Amino acid sequence: MTFIIDGTAGATFPNGTNPQAAPSKVLQVVSATYSTQVDTTSGSYVDTGLTATITPLFSTSKILVLVNHQISISASSGYGNVALNRAGSNIAVFNVNLISGSTAIAVGSALSYVDSPATTSATTYKTQIQRVSGGGTFTSQQNGALASIVLLEIAQ
Repeated sequence: MTFIIDGTAGATFPNGTNPQAAPSKVLQVVSATYSTQVDTTSGSYVDTGLTATITPLFSTSKILVLVNHQISISASSGYGNVALNRAGSNIAVFNVNLISGSTAIAVGSALSYVDSPATTSATTYKTQIQRVSGGGTFTSQQNGALASIVLLEIAQ
């Protein structure tokens, strides 16, 4: 049996024209960082500035999204959300409940999500924050703290 291996498309077998990739293998990795402070007192979602774009090789691939943010609130307690947004829609919302008792508080938040975008078009992921309750300002990347996003395409 013969087959064709193409470094960008995978392997094509003679009895079919669909390229194949070994399941569970990482096909590509895209990463980005952002460190400009973003503040909100709004109940609406606000972009954090952290964004990355990946173009999947296969429409069947999964995208593993790993995010690391520093989140803070300038009051003694508050509740907010960090949303993962794909192509203009929030696909996952992570709750952040900050309670310090008397002063402002900041925490690191590591988020992960497995997405199935079902496309081979360029796909942009970004994060957004929202203050839900409590006083003060809900902040991402306070004082220039580095936020990061990593996108891994996983063959299925």
